[in-house]
Amino acid sequence: MSDVFSKVLDALDIETFLVCSSEPEGKELALKLVKEMGINDADVVFVEYKGPGARVRVRGNIHRPGALYGWLQEK
Repeated sequence: MSDVFSKVLDALDIETFLVCSSEPEGKELALKLVKEMGINDADVVFVEYKGPGARVRVRGNIHRPGALYGWLQEK
């Protein structure tokens, strides 16, 4: 985990519009996107399919409650 990610208290919210053919495809693409960004623990918190694609909001969890927080490990 990079030094900047260790400063994140809990999660990153990422919102984007993805070109796709359905709501399920939009969810799948959004989860792939955050995985490619190096975030393995993510949840889709909003999806709205409209026209050529879907507006999607994904929460990428950096630290779940009670986790070993990076910012506590600083010297």
